[in-house]
Amino acid sequence: MAIRDSLGADVPHHPVNQVENASRFLGHQFEHPGLLAEALTHRSAAGAKGAGSNERLEFIGDRVLGLVVAEWLIERFPDEQEGKLGPRLAALVSKPALAEIAQANNVGAMLNVAPGEAKRGVSSQANVLADAVEAMIGALYLDAGLPAARPFIRRVMGSAVEGQAAPPKDPKTALQEWALKRALPLPNYQIMDQSGPSHAPKFVISVTIGAATASATAGAKRAAEQEAARNLLEVLTK
Repeated sequence: MAIRDSLGADVPHHPVNQVENASRFLGHQFEHPGLLAEALTHRSAAGAKGAGSNERLEFIGDRVLGLVVAEWLIERFPDEQEGKLGPRLAALVSKPALAEIAQANNVGAMLNVAPGEAKRGVSSQANVLADAVEAMIGALYLDAGLPAARPFIRRVMGSAVEGQAAPPKDPKTALQEWALKRALPLPNYQIMDQSGPSHAPKFVISVTIGAATASATAGAKRAAEQEAARNLLEVLTK
C-alpha cells in the first residue's frame, strides 16, 4: 500500500526502517506517517516538479523552529532586548547549527535520496541535512502541533541554548568589522541566482572582500547573506 501524506497525495516509497528510526529520533508516534515519510524525501527522490519532497514541510518547519526558539530565548533571557535576542536566534536556527544536530543523530541515513545523488554524497551535505531537520519539525507540527514540536526542539537544542553565554555576533557585522580592522574594502554582496516559487524562494548570494569570496543558499536574501558572511569568515580566519 502506498503511503499518503495528510492531503491524500502519494508520497514516494520510503524504507520502513528509516521512517521508524526517524520517529524514534523525534520521540513521536505519527498519526499521519505519510508526513514523516515526506519530511525524509529529498527532491531527487520525489515526483515531477518536486511533488512529495520535503520542501513544503521545510518551509513550515523553519517558521515553527523560529517561533519555539524565540519563545525559549524570551523565557531564558528576560532582561535582554531584540538587539541581543536577534543574534542569538539567528545563530541557533542557522543551517550550520541544524546540520550539526543532523550529523550527531545520523539523519543522513534516514533520508530517501535518488541513487545517483546518493552516490554523490547529497545526503551528507550540510544544507540537505539542515533542511531535513526543518522538514521533520514541520511534520511534527502538522501531525500534533506545538505540544509535539516544542519538546523535540528543546531536547536537541538544549546544549546549544544553555551554552550561549554572551550573544553571538551577527556574521555580517563580524565580517564588516574584520575588514575595517584591516583597512580592507567593505564586503560586497551579490545575488548570483534566485529561483523557486514565491512561497519557497531560493537565493544564492556571494560575498567578496578583495580576492576572497564565499557563497551560500537560503530561502531568504538576508539569511543567505548571513550564511555567506559566516562562510567567508571561516575562510579568512583559517
